[in-house]
Amino acid sequence: MAALIKRRSKKAGLPPGSLIHIGEKGSEEVRITVLDYDEVHYEEKEVKTIEESYPFRDKTTITWINIEGVHRSDIVEKIGNHFGIHPLIQEDILNTDQRPKTEDFENYQYTVLKMLHYDNKKNEIVSEQISLILGQNYVMSFQEGIAGDVFDPVRERLRTGKGFIRKMKADYLVYSLLDTIVDNYFSILENLGERTEILEKELVERPAQHTLQKLHQLKREMLLLRKSIWPLREVISKLEKTESVLITDSTKIHLRDVYDHVIYIIETIETYREMLSGILEIYLSSISNRTNQIVKVLTIITTIFMPLTFIAGIYGMNFKYMPELEWRWGYHAALFIMAMIGITMLVYFRRKRWL
Repeated sequence: MAALIKRRSKKAGLPPGSLIHIGEKGSEEVRITVLDYDEVHYEEKEVKTIEESYPFRDKTTITWINIEGVHRSDIVEKIGNHFGIHPLIQEDILNTDQRPKTEDFENYQYTVLKMLHYDNKKNEIVSEQISLILGQNYVMSFQEGIAGDVFDPVRERLRTGKGFIRKMKADYLVYSLLDTIVDNYFSILENLGERTEILEKELVERPAQHTLQKLHQLKREMLLLRKSIWPLREVISKLEKTESVLITDSTKIHLRDVYDHVIYIIETIETYREMLSGILEIYLSSISNRTNQIVKVLTIITTIFMPLTFIAGIYGMNFKYMPELEWRWGYHAALFIMAMIGITMLVYFRRKRWL
């Protein structure tokens, strides 16, 4: 899984507003798509250069400019300067280790959060930063990677004109993107819940060393989920209560529903964290009980042989008349018997899963 904290040392000593990308360096080309629409008009295209998106800033229709890949600081700087985005906000867009937050400016609203999805091949949660800029008639979204997103349902609604999205202003588009991201968190929670139940069952039936590794992976993923979602409660609440003219009262009602979803997700995360902590305690307790049983059996064996060893040690087996004392194969037979006893005990311990 990706590191929970990304390196920021490369920016040490640089002045504020320095456009340095922090995060995984992408090798693919940046992909820029433009969706322009109103109630009766819809246009969707992929542009080759960032300059092709400039004319959409002053159009009366609603424009969604989606940039997939922020490892090119020059592209972020160009579009940021053209749309009047503050250099500090451009810096935050390039820094993919931002805490979810929202900031209200005179001509635009900046919001940053995490988009999560589960990678079935790597069997881990992948986190991607999403930066949203809401203007009067436009929305810009900056995605950290280009491995895909969860916005396809929003695109489909725009293409087909279903619902109110093409009848509403740009703030409703931002709400739709936020709602899609938050709804995707539920699928992540369902996956974690199923894995937690399977781990709990495995722990009761046949706990092993790999069980502890799975448990630590789940706790790490839960920590990533909590870090990504916990601050989102404050973000949605601030958007709902903002006095910005860019967000209408009708959209605030919908944001309240997103806020309720975030609260539910946070409570579920805390429940899962408590369950994992309980599972860890059960695992450690079962290992301790198993060790106690092994020590109990070994103690009994040691107690039985202790007086025999004591007597043999005192007398040293130095008797004049001892059977097989002058037998030619007596030494080899004694070694063979000792080896067989050792092997038998090892086999017995392995069958008992003490080794």
